[in-house]
Amino acid sequence: MNVYDSARMADVLAPLGYAQVAAPEQADMIILNTCHIREKAAEKIYSELGRLRLLKRAGRLRGAAPILAVAGCVAQAEGAEMLRRAPYLDIVFGPQTYHRLPEMIARAERATASVERGAGILDTDFPAEVKFDHLPKVSSAAGSTSFLTIQEGCDKFCTFCVVPYTRGAEYSRPVAAVLEEGRRLVARGVRELTLLGQNVNAYHGAAPDGGCWDLSRLIGGLAEIDGLERIRYTTSHPRDMTPALCAAHRDCGALMPYLHLPAQSGSARILQAMNRGYGPEEYLASVERLRRARPDIALSGDFIVGFPGESDADFEATMALVRAVGYAQAYSFKYSARPGTPASQLAEQVPEALKGERLQRLQELLDEQQMAFNGAMVGRRLAVLLDRPGRQLGQLVGRSPYMQAVHLDAAADLLGEVVEVDIVAAHANSLAGRLTADLAGRAA
Repeated sequence: MNVYDSARMADVLAPLGYAQVAAPEQADMIILNTCHIREKAAEKIYSELGRLRLLKRAGRLRGAAPILAVAGCVAQAEGAEMLRRAPYLDIVFGPQTYHRLPEMIARAERATASVERGAGILDTDFPAEVKFDHLPKVSSAAGSTSFLTIQEGCDKFCTFCVVPYTRGAEYSRPVAAVLEEGRRLVARGVRELTLLGQNVNAYHGAAPDGGCWDLSRLIGGLAEIDGLERIRYTTSHPRDMTPALCAAHRDCGALMPYLHLPAQSGSARILQAMNRGYGPEEYLASVERLRRARPDIALSGDFIVGFPGESDADFEATMALVRAVGYAQAYSFKYSARPGTPASQLAEQVPEALKGERLQRLQELLDEQQMAFNGAMVGRRLAVLLDRPGRQLGQLVGRSPYMQAVHLDAAADLLGEVVEVDIVAAHANSLAGRLTADLAGRAA
């Protein structure tokens, strides 16, 4: 979502004459686009701001100080505190107001007070107008893959999560707007779209006929766009994994056989304390429905260890669920208390050392499963979308249908193409392949 938002900020700024540069030292404006999900990520922002303060001060001495801004969910949650801790900031704005960047920049440029005395602009409203209606129609997205936000916000209120407070209530973009943006992206050469939302499978967009489309129907509509070969979506909530969406994995050839379906825990007691709205049995039932619909589907997930009150038995239940599912890839984290969330107020906080021990055990199991999944690809022929150059001369990198990075020798003119690749080796986080015999002459 932040990658998509950053690209759209660039679109908003382009009419003002701004273009992206490679390093902060070259910039007239620097924006840190932030995430508030974990404490470590939030603290990194202040460390980076300290470095940028020196750059800004040096620019002031030359009469060319860059505008310094912080965007995103940390800005939304801590805007006033951020201006207090970093009074040299020019602009602080949330994820729902970046369409108003031109106005904020104009105000910043007009400001006559010293930035060291704190004249920063704060815009963390949840405006009545929908930001998507005010963004440029032409996206700066380039290449063969692109993100497309279709839904924002969350009404689930998991007790550990800040998203409902930083992104607001669930909002689904109208069907016509999504299809229009999808067509524009494909016209610019995009072959694969990843549909984004904090609860993407809760999508319920207004349709031109006055009805409402769910995600399965939207996927079907996008699949009709000529030239769009692949569709993915993230992040899903298990409560919204409907039979119709499972059926879409069976019936829609463009929908890739890969799904990120966060479990967070395998303990019924902890899932209830998290306010997830399902238990391990319901989660496993969704996995079974998906695999009946698409037997080769690969699953990834999210897990939190050390949630307040998590016992040894609760943690072992998580390990059991991981073994039962068999993940192609997963993210696992120690519980991080986020200010203002209900879980941060719970008394039974798990000691950091115990969190670390549990996380290590879980990650070892997940790594084993990922390596086994990747190893099972050796000897198979996969369709790979080549989307970027590799680090080595004459190398391209792409994505398999199962989201694995695939490295192979290939001519540069194959960039952006879907090609058949024979997988010859598996690594922890990627695959190695070679072009099939009919394309072997196009290896660099």
